[in-house]
Amino acid sequence: NLVESGGGSVQPGGSLRLSCTATAMTLAFDPIGWFRQVPGKERERVACISTEGSTNYGNSVKGRFTASRDNAKNIVYLQMNSLQPEDTAVYSCAAVAWRPEDCQPTHSWGQGTQVTVSS
Repeated sequence: NLVESGGGSVQPGGSLRLSCTATAMTLAFDPIGWFRQVPGKERERVACISTEGSTNYGNSVKGRFTASRDNAKNIVYLQMNSLQPEDTAVYSCAAVAWRPEDCQPTHSWGQGTQVTVSS
């Protein structure tokens, strides 16, 4: 399974870095996606990163969020800058089927980590 960490509370304009690690799989073998969900709303694709490090992003986070991976450490990161209240959600990572324009979750969801942006 995947495990997310790094969530928390931050003021608007602040930054957080989320981490996605694995307990029983090698992340280097899978494209990974970051998704977020707010109660009552559909899950939203945030970022996707291929095994080679190519990325794509949801329109609402382009230019503010950056996905990266450190295969030697078995970690995928999501750097989130210029956070806004509308970024408040539970963020989860998952193994995905990656395409240059988006990705679809396939397996190995994490439990999620809460990100709250408020003043």
